[in-house]
Amino acid sequence: MKILVTGGNGQLGSSLRKISGEYPQHAFLFTDMPEADITDKGCMSRLVSDNGIELIINCAAYTAVDKAESQPELAAKINIDGARILAEVAREHEAFLIHISTDYVFGGEGCHPLKEEDATAPIGVYGRTKRAGEEAVVAAGCRGAIIRTAWLYSEFGGNFVKTMLRLGSQRDNLNVVYDQIGTPTYATDLARAILVLAEKLQQERPGMEIYHFSNEGAVSWYDFAQAIFELSGLAVRVGAIETEQYPTPARRPAYSVLSKEKIKAAGVEVPYWRNSLIECLHILLQGTLN
Repeated sequence: MKILVTGGNGQLGSSLRKISGEYPQHAFLFTDMPEADITDKGCMSRLVSDNGIELIINCAAYTAVDKAESQPELAAKINIDGARILAEVAREHEAFLIHISTDYVFGGEGCHPLKEEDATAPIGVYGRTKRAGEEAVVAAGCRGAIIRTAWLYSEFGGNFVKTMLRLGSQRDNLNVVYDQIGTPTYATDLARAILVLAEKLQQERPGMEIYHFSNEGAVSWYDFAQAIFELSGLAVRVGAIETEQYPTPARRPAYSVLSKEKIKAAGVEVPYWRNSLIECLHILLQGTLN
């Protein structure tokens, strides 16, 4: 397949680029701003047409959760309009679309792993725009998949793991929230899941399906930080604090563990979160990637 990856310089796009050589049966085109503006339909239509694209993987998104509260128009332009435009382009050119979404479409009030059909109830601008983006993709009538993920980290860009490593090298003590529960997701694992689903789309040619993917298991941010320091050998004392002790402009879901039963049934392997963290830390601590 000829695959267009939008947001190619972000965490997930970079992770797809990292493993793309393992999939010689596919031809990848990685794009990002400014040459590929997903809110410019003419631009995206030309990219797809000129390159014979058969699958669009949309990794482009407005993901600054706190900034979104003060920039709702920009978040909506990227997360809603951009998603709709890509879905329309995919439909018009008979291409598939894999659109990446988030656990923030849920309110986080439950206590069971969230299934694809569970009711959504986003609690902030970021979550609301991502949910509206999902709805726009479905309404456009293209074929493909929406994949919701959570707590993404990688060797690339800014993320919780890299922040903890930086702070842990500077401080002896840190306080981390313990009452938000979810699952860390290694972007390389998500990238592999996407490509497994891509081949499934090529073979089965379904309509638009929603899947959940994160790594296996459930932890708090406190647990996650403890594991990062333990595995990296940093001697940092971590204090457990409640969410209300660490106020942020945007509320976070208290519970956002995603059920992976559907995506596993589709043939996707779901590694345990701690094993994937070890893999990422090995790369980061070797300094082989920036």
